[in-house]
This record gives sequence, structure tokens and C-alpha cells, in this order.
Amino acid sequence: MNNLSSQKNYTIIADWLFLIAFMIIMMVIVGGLTRLTGSGLSITEWKPIAGMIPPLSLSDWQNEFEAYQKIPQFSIINPFMTLSEFKTIFWWEWGHRFLGRIIGIVFFVPMVFFWIKKIIPSGYKPIIIALFLGGGLQGLVGWLMVKSGLVDRVSVSQYRLAIHLGLALILYYCVVHTALCLRNKKAFCFPRWSPIFFLTILVLMQIISGAFTAGTHAGYTYNTWPLIDGSWFPAHLFPNGFLSLFEDILTIQFFHRNLAYAIFAISGYVAYGYLKQNNKFEGFLLIIAISLQIIIGIFTLITVAALEHIELAALHQFMAVIVLTVCCYLSFQYSHKINKL
Repeated sequence: MNNLSSQKNYTIIADWLFLIAFMIIMMVIVGGLTRLTGSGLSITEWKPIAGMIPPLSLSDWQNEFEAYQKIPQFSIINPFMTLSEFKTIFWWEWGHRFLGRIIGIVFFVPMVFFWIKKIIPSGYKPIIIALFLGGGLQGLVGWLMVKSGLVDRVSVSQYRLAIHLGLALILYYCVVHTALCLRNKKAFCFPRWSPIFFLTILVLMQIISGAFTAGTHAGYTYNTWPLIDGSWFPAHLFPNGFLSLFEDILTIQFFHRNLAYAIFAISGYVAYGYLKQNNKFEGFLLIIAISLQIIIGIFTLITVAALEHIELAALHQFMAVIVLTVCCYLSFQYSHKINKL
């Protein structure tokens, strides 16, 4: 294989992975809207193949609705729901699952083709396989999340929600990082420890903290800023010790807010490092992305967006992915010494 053909292969695989990354972003957004509309438990069975076909007849719809009527969410939250109203929440969940299946197809079919045609650059086959398996694991975790809300709860477990979202974004980060390596014709390498990679870990922690905020509906209360419950450090924090970070709504929201402040401060330090090295684009990109996300987060809180303006809550989640993307890009640069801090 000549050098020009080899260089082209890097670009082909990179573009394919960037497409997958874009689809994962769409999956995260649709998943967020599915949660915000209370649609996540509307499909009570996991049918990886048959589930691609939605109900096609009135009888099919009645069967789906009757299955939903057997779970606690219907009897406790939606006992007067009509079939027409059920169809609305069903389509959200079906769309979320369908998009996940499409991502699997868009990954698997080209992967097999590239493998047979020997287009995948040397050293990248194990990485591609790992990404594919990660996507399959994500689908399984998604079902286990849904399953947690079918028997004794009216919503899914916040723990499983956090794992589902966290795994999706770790997978997204790995896809983008691999695509950047390929696009720049570099051998794959793991991100190096650096201030920007430390910031990336904090951003992932903050997103997972957001999942606990959403999963416990912690954003529905204490909708004032900058004070929370009338104080910077309200009373009654950590009533259950360490578990309060995951189960007590006041503690969850307090942690989510203050981790955001810490991220802002650290991002300022990292951005200053870029500016000091005359890497102005990188410095301003980082601080603008995180500042914009914090502003959107504040408006999401004070407008109780999860109840009143779900488009704003969805934008907040979307911007979280954008911030993670910026961190991934800058961490890649550092790992390959394109721009030093």
C-alpha cells in the first residue's frame, strides 16, 4: 500500500468516527428529552431486533399500553392517561432506542467493510473493537436502567441513570479522541496527565453529578441563585453522610453548584496557561465554553427549566457535551505536544 493511500485511510476512518460522535451527541440530547418528558418507562420490554418496528395497528398499541399500565408509574403518576397521551411518551422512548440501534448499525457495517478491505490503519483495530463493545455495553446498561423503574419505583434509579449517561460520554470522549488521532495521522495514544486532562475529569464528574440532580429531581427545588436555601452553606447538608451526595436533594444540588464553581476557577487557570503561551484560540475557547455553560445552568435552575422550559434544560445538557468536546480537543493537543501549557 502506497503512502498516499495509507494517509487517505486515516482520513476515512476519522470521518466515520466523527459521524459516530455526532450521532452520540444526538442520542444524548434525545435521551435527555426522553427523561424530561417522563417517557423513559413507556416501553417495558427489551427487544433488540423486533423493537425496531413500532406498533402498526390499534391492537399493537393496545398491547403496549396494557404493558405500561402494569408498572407503578402508570398507577401512581399517570392513572388517567389516555392511549393518545401514551403514544406521545412511547414515541420519545422508541426514538431514543431506535437511534441507538442506528448507531450500532452505522458502526458495525462500515467496521466490517473497513476490516475486510484492510482500510483500518495499523494499531487501530483493537481500539475500534473496544469502541464497538463499549457501545454494546451502553445499550445493556440502558435497559438495566429502564428495568430499575418497572417494579418498585415510578422512575429509574438515579444510580443507573448516572452510569448510563457517564458511560455514554466516556464512550463519546474515546470516539472523539481516536478520531482526532486519525485525523492528524498520529499513532493512537492515551491522553497524558496534564492540567487540561484533570479539568476533563472534573467536567465528567460534573456531568455525572448532573445525572444525580436530574434523577432525584433536585433541580425542582432551591431555585434561587447565588444562595441556596438562603445561604452559601445551608444547614442540613450531608444528613446521610457520603450517600447524601447521591440521595439527598439539597446535598446533590449543593455539590453540583460548587463543583461548577471549582471547574470555572480551574478553567481560568488552564486558559491563562494557554494565553501565556500565546495560544489565544485555545485559551478563549475553553473559558468561553465553560462560562456559557455555567450561565445556561443558572438560567436552567432559576426558571425551573426541567418543568417549565425543557428546551433550556436540553440545551444545558447539550452544552455539557460541547464543554467535554473542547476539553477532549485540548487534551489531545497536549498529548501530542501540538500546544504546550
